[in-house]
Order: sequence, then structure tokens, then C-alpha cells
Amino acid sequence: MTKIKRWWQMEPAITQILLGITVIIFLLEWLLGGDTLVAIVNFYGAKNNAAIVAGQWWRLITPMFLHTNLSHIALNAVVIYFMGIQIEALYGHWRMLAIYLLGGISGNLMSFALSSSQSVGASTACFALFGAFLTVGESFWENPVIRQLTSRFLLLTVMNLVFDMFGSGIDIWGHVGGLLGGFLIGYIVGVPRIGKISTAKRIVAAITLVIVWVAFAKMGFTNVK
Repeated sequence: MTKIKRWWQMEPAITQILLGITVIIFLLEWLLGGDTLVAIVNFYGAKNNAAIVAGQWWRLITPMFLHTNLSHIALNAVVIYFMGIQIEALYGHWRMLAIYLLGGISGNLMSFALSSSQSVGASTACFALFGAFLTVGESFWENPVIRQLTSRFLLLTVMNLVFDMFGSGIDIWGHVGGLLGGFLIGYIVGVPRIGKISTAKRIVAAITLVIVWVAFAKMGFTNVK
């Protein structure tokens, strides 16, 4: 077995890759931006509603890889690492990646619909990981270990959202959208390592996600115009 194959099979590879990419991008921002870091981030990839309406759709993706300062990326890096390990162990590599990316997009779409402020950060994707864990809890509540862990993560999620309400410069709609997206995507991709989620639930979740995405996109375009 090669080292790469062993690493892929034994380690939370996607979590490590996402964390590595996020840190490398921040270092590049810092090296290129210096004192103008915030301006650089906003110019190249922040969630900017007017720019999205003008056709820069990638701004629904790039914000989750951009950060404006060291404390910002440090906090998100901790969440990516510890939550990523949990979710990747439960869902597997590719499902974890889908939850992270699509959940992050869901958060940025909700922010696009309900907030006019520019925003960046992996928090939308981080909350998607919380949402995906809540999916596991709802689906396999009869498992005492999962029930206990879910109760803890639910409390942590609520505490984070309450903090968001009283914090300044925090994109709470992005966080709520990421949480919702992760919860729905968790159903869609399923958790075969633990058990089966009913087909009906997965279909309902998929339809709901599409409706939510379309509604948020329409609201965002309407608000800008």
C-alpha cells in the first residue's frame, strides 16, 4: 500500500486538504495584501451582492476560502479541523466534501438574499458541518452515543448563533444558511457508515434544498435591482 493510499484510507484527508488550502490562501493574501488585506479580499472574492448580480457567481464559493485577519482564520481553522474529523468519520471523504462546499454555498446564498453587507470566511461551511451532524442525530437518535454527541453539538450550535446575534461584523444569515444547507445535504448524501436514511426523507431534503436555493437567488437578485 502506497503512503498516499494509506493516508487516504486512514486519515481525514478531505479535512486536511480543505484546511491546508484555506491556510495557504490566507498566507498568500497576507503576502500580497499586507496593510490592504481587507481590500484585496473584497476585490478578489468576497460575497458582494452587486458583483454577483453582475455575473460574478463564483463569489458564492470563494468567500469560504477567504479571511480578513489572523483571529478570523484561526477560529474557523479550529472548527474545520475538529468538526471536519467528526463529519468525515461519519459520512466519508466525498460526502464530507459535498457537505462543506454545498453547505457553504447555501450560507452565501442566504446571505446574498438577506444581507447587503460584504462577507468572507469559512463560517458558512463550518455551520454546514454542524447541520450535517444534526442530521445524524435526528436520523439515528435511538443510538445513545449519537444522541449524547448530538445534544452537545446542538448546544454548541445554539450558543454560536446567540453569539452571532450580539456580535458585530458577523454574517448571521450566512451562518444560518450554512446550518440549514448542511442539515439538508446530510440527508441527501446519506450516512451509509452508520445506517440508512429513508428514501422519502432524502427526496424531500433534495426538493427543499432546490426550492431554498432558487428562492434565495431570486430574493438576492430582486433586492439588488
